[in-house]
Amino acid sequence: MSKRAFPIATLAAFLLAGCASQSRPINLPDGSSAKVAILETTDVHSNVLSYDYYKLKADDTLGYERTATLIRRARAEFPNTFLFDSGDTIQGSVLADYQALVKPVGCDQELAIYRAMDTMGYDGGTAGNHEFNYGLGFLSQVTGTPMNVDGGRAEHCAGPHFPLVLSNVYSARDGSPIFKPWTVVTKTIEAYTADGSKVSVPLRIGIIGFTPPPIMQWDKQKLGGRVTVSGVVEAAQKYVPQLQAQHPDLIVAILHGGLDTAPYTSQMENGGWYLAGVPGINVLLLGHSHTEFPGPRYAGMKDVDARRGFVRNVPAVMGGFFGKDLGVIQLVLNRKDGRWVVDLDHTHSEVRPICPQKNQCVPADPQVAPLIQQTHEAAIAYVNTPIGESTLRMSSYFADEGNMTALAPVNAAQIDYVRAELPHSHPELANVPVLAAAAAFRTGFGGPDDYTDVAPGPLTLRSAADLYFYPNTLAAVKTDGAGLKSWLEQSARRFNRIDPNKPGEQPLISSHFVGYNFDQIQGGIHYLIDLSKPVDHRITQLSYQGKPVSPSDPFIIATNNYRASGGGHFPGLDGNNIVLAAPDGTREILAQWLQQHPRLVSKDLEPTSWNFAPMKVRGPITFTAAGNKLDVAGVVGLQNIRLVKDHGDGTATYAIDLSR
Repeated sequence: MSKRAFPIATLAAFLLAGCASQSRPINLPDGSSAKVAILETTDVHSNVLSYDYYKLKADDTLGYERTATLIRRARAEFPNTFLFDSGDTIQGSVLADYQALVKPVGCDQELAIYRAMDTMGYDGGTAGNHEFNYGLGFLSQVTGTPMNVDGGRAEHCAGPHFPLVLSNVYSARDGSPIFKPWTVVTKTIEAYTADGSKVSVPLRIGIIGFTPPPIMQWDKQKLGGRVTVSGVVEAAQKYVPQLQAQHPDLIVAILHGGLDTAPYTSQMENGGWYLAGVPGINVLLLGHSHTEFPGPRYAGMKDVDARRGFVRNVPAVMGGFFGKDLGVIQLVLNRKDGRWVVDLDHTHSEVRPICPQKNQCVPADPQVAPLIQQTHEAAIAYVNTPIGESTLRMSSYFADEGNMTALAPVNAAQIDYVRAELPHSHPELANVPVLAAAAAFRTGFGGPDDYTDVAPGPLTLRSAADLYFYPNTLAAVKTDGAGLKSWLEQSARRFNRIDPNKPGEQPLISSHFVGYNFDQIQGGIHYLIDLSKPVDHRITQLSYQGKPVSPSDPFIIATNNYRASGGGHFPGLDGNNIVLAAPDGTREILAQWLQQHPRLVSKDLEPTSWNFAPMKVRGPITFTAAGNKLDVAGVVGLQNIRLVKDHGDGTATYAIDLSR
């Protein structure tokens, strides 16, 4: 790291103190210093409590109530702190769905997650992509932000007690940002003169927020024609100069996005690397990627220090997800030429976990749970509503290896819905074969308990929520045999290429392709995935009702609005070939389908539609999954899986025999 000092936004001769019309000079001599901690939460997804609503039990490994403990500890450690949130806050749990869809909060009611956050005294935040899932009217209401957009609310409702800023989403009516693009927050901090004397001075931090531009694809049905979006760099270039004109001491960019060094476009989902290069930005807060920065995932990235937490010489942090972590940037500020500068050599970032070791998690903050107890209990009662029973165990354990028990009911429900609804709007498509695509959303990314697992016996709405994790709506697209194959080829990127002649161990799963993009398609088709071949050339023996699929064969594929509108960058899916955009949520469609099959048996579900192409290899093909689940593989017919090692932390390494 360079020994030079990094200049912050120029300090004005007079700093704002009290109301905007008053100011007073700050007389702080050069050589003074201060230590300031920037604290960040991100991607909490309304996991307020350490509780799993799908398993109806406590889960100490997540929950904002434990992040709150880390916040209090950090404030005790650092006398000068600012606390910000990088978005994906109001959606993502049963509690969130209950307050948005089942019993929507009134204008005078504050969301549970915001009530919890208000106890910690945030200084600001931004909106993530999932903030838009429930529509602009709901977002306008619960953030207390009147919006001049179709469907927005004009009045002030109860929202968080801290400012939300967002600079790259604009009203289609008047072109103005739907949130304030930026603001300035001021706190009195402790600083020290060169002789060691402690002084109290104001520190003014400008904040500017950004959300992923692809929201216009992911939530096209709710946002199309209502708002427009710009790239994050374009928005920064427009608004950072306005913010600099307020002469803050420091500018913090709060981005709901990660890091990507691919060539920049205005639609880039994770534009943090490029945002760090915009002049005037001094600190970068990241999110969206559900990982940690600094951390090994970003080791080796150009101009990124993944150990100390710098992106292009800008201090940065990404504080995990689901309330599992707290991001901390420890800034050292030095006074030079009448302004503050960042001492890069003594500044660093870190991510502090709520569970530093297995079974050693920090306690929950006692002030959080009582605030939302009534809503929490109501959400539990809601998800326990009976909808039928099942004779089957439906799980996503080994979903990557061919266990489709958790996906088959989703696909069946989607197919039945489209077959019933499509002829009304497109009678010319009534005889086109209908397929369905579903991905296992929970495949262990969040830990050994992050799997769908619905036991045989009574089914409740909780079961449907477990089988379908996100509040997507259903969409159907028209394609052909070539498009179907391209869809499957993209999904097959989930796997690494396997060299049959390599004697050593080879990992099955690609670390660069997330599980929720591994679509598995059913509806009368069957196909093989040949892992000896390169990407885009792996799908073989693709057939429909026993006959080979030709490139020109027409198909309708039921999926969700995210995928149909371009989510996951699947070829041919950009929203232009949607033939049915359902107003109903996929989860609700699934719940109704389960009610129509009050005693679910195996004949109600289509068997697995694909297999790996047989391959003899010299070394083991391994993958990591939840421990002690080998019996699940056997029940669903995956006899080619064996246990290699149980790690004692809830996970295990397994091997799959591709020759069988």
